[in-house]
Amino acid sequence: IQPGESLVYQYEAKLAGAFMYHCGTAPALHHIGNGMFGAIIIDPPNLAPVDHEFVFVQSEFYTGPQGEPGDLTKMQHEAWDAWVVDAGPSENSSFHIVGTIFDTVFKEGSYLLQPDARQGGSQALDLQPAQGGFVEFTLDEAGLYPMVTHKFANVGKGAMGFFQAGEVDMAGVGGH
Repeated sequence: IQPGESLVYQYEAKLAGAFMYHCGTAPALHHIGNGMFGAIIIDPPNLAPVDHEFVFVQSEFYTGPQGEPGDLTKMQHEAWDAWVVDAGPSENSSFHIVGTIFDTVFKEGSYLLQPDARQGGSQALDLQPAQGGFVEFTLDEAGLYPMVTHKFANVGKGAMGFFQAGEVDMAGVGGH
């Protein structure tokens, strides 16, 4: 469609999950790599209320010249420049919050873990590009909890953030 025009997609949400939507115009890699994506959340039936809900979307950055779209050649060679906080377009994620254990894990429309007599826990939610899910957890104390992909080679490239719980001194966190 042309600038200033609009197009409406309508659908009936029949299945629960965390889903990626993205531009479908060719080349889709170039469009997704330039941020033309988002998340749609369809809550599962009987989802218990929680104190707070957050949506995190991770993606790679492929910079181009100043003021221009991201570099398609970099995207084709998976030569990303940085990460954001799994839309891909190419990289997977192992979402982890340092300092807590997830008591609930929901991935691709199904619970993998819920609080029950098994008393299980999980430290990561693994997602390939376009997969979605959610985790639930309780933090025992206020603090800054690093969020990373447990694919640690990517943490040094920027695949991390901080989850702030309560009143916390932010002086030691750069770029706040």
